[in-house]
Amino acid sequence: MTNLLRTLPAVALSALLLTSCSSETKTTTTTTPDAAAAAKATADSANAPVDAARMAKPEGVMVDGVAMTGDKDIVDNAAAAKSVSTLVSLVKQAGLVETLKGAGPFTVFAPTNAAFEKLPKAAVAALTEPANAAKLKGVLTYHVIAGRILAADIKDGQEVTTVNGEKLHFTVKAGKVTVSNGKNAPATVQIADVISKNGVTHVIDGVILPLDK
Repeated sequence: MTNLLRTLPAVALSALLLTSCSSETKTTTTTTPDAAAAAKATADSANAPVDAARMAKPEGVMVDGVAMTGDKDIVDNAAAAKSVSTLVSLVKQAGLVETLKGAGPFTVFAPTNAAFEKLPKAAVAALTEPANAAKLKGVLTYHVIAGRILAADIKDGQEVTTVNGEKLHFTVKAGKVTVSNGKNAPATVQIADVISKNGVTHVIDGVILPLDK
């Protein structure tokens, strides 16, 4: 699954378009889709400090007995959680550490070590081969969304485009959130809303693989 994705694209930022509305020196401000996306990203970043309070867990969400706190970035929080050490190792190998330590915001669906163990050992080994660097990066970025999405924001039947460029599909039943590629068995969110200073992580029990085209 050559290097197709060198960096995670950030949410697009574009200027407001100014159009002349008469022969006078009047202008009209038009909000483009990109500008709307930029405004949402700005709002996300501004709201980040209050997310922990919104989730009623200002002390941080506990993962493996360790508090994941909002003063740390996504990578630093993940590195302190033993149950996602395989993911952290793969992120380092793919050269995505500095990107995921960037301003973001990002939403990461983080498979546990047990999730990776469900995959055929040959498949995991193949992903770590230098020749498959692009495929590894593609799989990892399929678990990342540009922007910040809390569990309460996810709607049943929702589809969201990932940094990989492909869509994740969500279901919400009886308060349980699952995510999939739309074809294979879904992964379930086990620990939601792990707030970091540059986004949010949801720990999941499966690895989501992009569908081959």
